[in-house]
Amino acid sequence: MPSATTASAPSAAEPKRPPLSALKPVFRFVAPYRWMAVGAAIALIVTSGAMLMIGQAIRRVIDVGFGHGNGAYLDLYFGALFGVVVILAAGTFARFYCVTWLGERVVADIRRAVYAHVLKLSPTFFEATRSGEVLSRLTTDTELIQTLVGSSISVALRNTLLFIGSAGLLIVTSPDLTMLVALVIPLVVLPIIILGRRLRKLSRESQDRIADLAAQAGETLNAITTVQAYTYEAREANRFGSHAEAAFGTAVRRIRARAWLTALVMLLVFGAVNAVMWIGGKAVFAGAMSAGELSAFVFYAVVGASSVGALSETWGDVQRAAGAAERLMQLLATEPTIRAPATPLALPAKPAGRLQFDAVRFHYPARPLTPALDGLSLDIAAGETVAIVGPSGAGKTTLFQLLLRFYDPDSGHIRFDGCDITQLDPVGLRQHIGLVAQEPVIFGATVAENIRYGRPEATDAEVHAAAEAAAARGFIQALPQGYDTYLGERGVRLSGGQRQRIAIARALLRDPPVLLLDEATSSLDAESERKVQTALERLMQGRTTLVIAHRLATVQKADRIVVMDQGRIVAAGRHDSLIAEDGLYARLARLQFMTGSAADAA
Repeated sequence: MPSATTASAPSAAEPKRPPLSALKPVFRFVAPYRWMAVGAAIALIVTSGAMLMIGQAIRRVIDVGFGHGNGAYLDLYFGALFGVVVILAAGTFARFYCVTWLGERVVADIRRAVYAHVLKLSPTFFEATRSGEVLSRLTTDTELIQTLVGSSISVALRNTLLFIGSAGLLIVTSPDLTMLVALVIPLVVLPIIILGRRLRKLSRESQDRIADLAAQAGETLNAITTVQAYTYEAREANRFGSHAEAAFGTAVRRIRARAWLTALVMLLVFGAVNAVMWIGGKAVFAGAMSAGELSAFVFYAVVGASSVGALSETWGDVQRAAGAAERLMQLLATEPTIRAPATPLALPAKPAGRLQFDAVRFHYPARPLTPALDGLSLDIAAGETVAIVGPSGAGKTTLFQLLLRFYDPDSGHIRFDGCDITQLDPVGLRQHIGLVAQEPVIFGATVAENIRYGRPEATDAEVHAAAEAAAARGFIQALPQGYDTYLGERGVRLSGGQRQRIAIARALLRDPPVLLLDEATSSLDAESERKVQTALERLMQGRTTLVIAHRLATVQKADRIVVMDQGRIVAAGRHDSLIAEDGLYARLARLQFMTGSAADAA
């Protein structure tokens, strides 16, 4: 099984890949838009050719127009020069539009692919990878890819063409002076190679620090009420400041390396151009070449030198994008531990809902030495209501997670209507299960959208009916815009009990054959609990229901109560018989009745 941490960083034993190899997978996202890339390439060739033609136009203007004092020629060549400029402008527009569109399109596709892939990853991945780090990949790293595809590649190709073209025209114009220019090439290439390697390493490190920064901020903001309740604002601000300074320090080292690279290239290249101009001026006075030829040579030398300088800067963008692409592709390469089989079995359109746990044994990846379930066997008939009670850590929630196939058991089998769930498509399985968690999840959307999450195609009338059944209609109608009221991130505008009733309405709307209720009434006041409990009892009729309960009063009407401890079933039966046995269930009941607190029984 691949490690979940592979999306974060390569292992120490991972061999270093060539700088550009990480970019290869990016170009498969370009392939669907090859015609836009072809248009950009044509525009690129046209603009490069037009730029090089300017040098010939300058030579003609000076040698023929000024040299012979021919005004007609002067008008002709300046007119031609303007025509070249028009072509250059039109080609530049087409190139800029095509490559920028391509960059934005490719980045949008990469973001969609990465996000869709991450949504399919198993909980094991998120145990080892912080959500803030994933968000950093979706934003910062993809922006680097956008810069590469939508700008840097085009700039690099344009400058490569200009360098090749100007080099050829330099040779044609003056072979002797061209030899002098060629001497500087090794001096330019050497710092690119040396500093380029360091720049790639620093770019990767810089992205790591930014990911740490985003992860720390996301973790703190998601727990802002706890941070403020414990008055840790200053402490968390200092922690964030430390991460920000670390990111800044790495960025400064990267900027310094890139600045040295650019400065050295510019110094060497334009220093050589200055020397060539001085030698060429001597040649003009000696009659070895014309003033127009020297002007054209200088133009081509400047174009070539500028191209090399631009390539050196672009190389830095390529290095950063290579690091970003490597991280994104590692994320895409992370395989989910839970996958559908090649030929999954199909459940009937309306399953009966019989559940069987057969000698199930399971360890959480983060706790490999402690079994969460230890040889558990349980047969639940279709339509039966089973309450699961036990102390914290007994394995109650683990039953739900295995049934939803967030994890697969280490050994044993779980069957849904006789089908081993490992032979089912997880998506198809989960479509027949409704879940109300102890901590309700409310999205930053309207009330209606949150309820409709249970069944997106539901009508407004069905949404309203679900809210009514969950005893939520009263407070929803009291909201400023009723069902169209925006609830804010994580439902911050609602009380805990209101959030729970929205989650219950969502499960009611789904109308599944199997219900999983993780203490669904834990956040409700007595009156709301009575209303919701009545609605849930109506809902549970004719469908299989598993109820994790800490309040023993909520399970006394269950068909069967299963008592768990340390991953095993230690007792099962009705409330009265379990009390008579004077075992764990009776002890939990006495503790609760003495303290009057459900938390003590948990």
